[in-house]
Amino acid sequence: MAGFIEFIRKQGVVGLAVGFILGGAVSKVVASLVEDIINPIIGLVLGRAGDLSTAYIAIGSAKIMWGNFASVLIDFMIISAVVYYVFKMLGAEKLDKKA
Repeated sequence: MAGFIEFIRKQGVVGLAVGFILGGAVSKVVASLVEDIINPIIGLVLGRAGDLSTAYIAIGSAKIMWGNFASVLIDFMIISAVVYYVFKMLGAEKLDKKA
């Protein structure tokens, strides 16, 4: 508990709260981008009517939902790129170095 309190004193609760709020907002925007724009375009390119997330391979009675996995992977890559470039843009890598 003492370590957490020290972290809050050094980093600030406001910065932590802003990070969580912005992270949630970016996640929703990217999820909508992937679901509403990228998936239908990829679905058309692959010759599927509809979006990529419904694509699957049927093996017997099992469905391997490779399209849903691809959608989640695209979502993750976009979010990680946004976080990386915002982190670099703000110069936040300098905040973690010891004085």
